[in-house]
Amino acid sequence: MPLASGTGDGFNRAMRHETDFAIPADHPALPGHFPGRPVVPGVVLLDRVAAAARAAFGLGPLAGLPRAKFAAPVLPGQEVRATLTLLGPGRVGFALASAGRPVASGEALFAP
Repeated sequence: MPLASGTGDGFNRAMRHETDFAIPADHPALPGHFPGRPVVPGVVLLDRVAAAARAAFGLGPLAGLPRAKFAAPVLPGQEVRATLTLLGPGRVGFALASAGRPVASGEALFAP
């Protein structure tokens, strides 16, 4: 559910959205990605971030990632909490955590 905070209008007010997801063990991106101990590829996590941001904030397609940092691996089936913050027109900050630990963060840009 989106959470509003701050004062003012337009993008002086931060809009937040939180959602949970897990990448199933049968996801097609996993075979060959560290055989014997699969790890969810970062691009799959970023795809989930983009889809959640588009749905939550009514944005267009992903246009760029000026910043992305991966702090810890995500395993298949591991629950991930995504916290998205609308920073400005077409700009979304994101933080991913699992079991209370950060796994990724950054900023995504979306086309109008």
